[in-house]
Amino acid sequence: MGFLEFLADDWEDLLETTIGHAQLVLVSLIAATLTGIVLGLLTYRREFAAEVVLAVASTILTIPSFALFALALAAGFGLGFTPAFIALWLYGILAILRNTITGLRSVDPAVVESAQGMGMSGVQTLLRIELPLAWPVIVAGVRTSALILMGIAAIAAVVGGPGLGDYIFSGLSRVGGANALNQVLTGTLGIVVLAIIFDGVLGIAGRLATSRGVR
Repeated sequence: MGFLEFLADDWEDLLETTIGHAQLVLVSLIAATLTGIVLGLLTYRREFAAEVVLAVASTILTIPSFALFALALAAGFGLGFTPAFIALWLYGILAILRNTITGLRSVDPAVVESAQGMGMSGVQTLLRIELPLAWPVIVAGVRTSALILMGIAAIAAVVGGPGLGDYIFSGLSRVGGANALNQVLTGTLGIVVLAIIFDGVLGIAGRLATSRGVR
């Protein structure tokens, strides 16, 4: 069976699996974004605290994905969506956290002093001056994290997580068999297409959420 014939014959399952992959990445990315930004806001003015959270997030990213999925499984989260979500959430934090701290620290101190001189409180300065100026850098971190999670999510299939990894692992387990190559190609190309869509949507959303004077 040719590749296009395989896609036409299996399109319903492919659509469901693709949606599952996108949902897993989206939910994990939202959780990682919230975590990364909050940790960044809490630590960007504290050198030691920032170094500690960055070191922890960097260490998590060095754990092989198979091992982290297995650890989530061994921690009692069972099979399926939950261990996959936990692993992806942890993997997604570093890029967003690092860019949040870098973006906030890159704001010109003279601008901050001017805002404070106009009577703004620390919170007002953060929300109205620092965060808007740092926003493009933070969005870049979110886009990087999304691309990382899109690829790693394929491995979630080892713990029963949803996603296009099912096609890849099924094909690899039947190398040389009927449609094995078609399955691997379907999973791989599906992830590439989803990554391009996610990056494009996040790019547009980030631009719309950025002040015109900062673009």
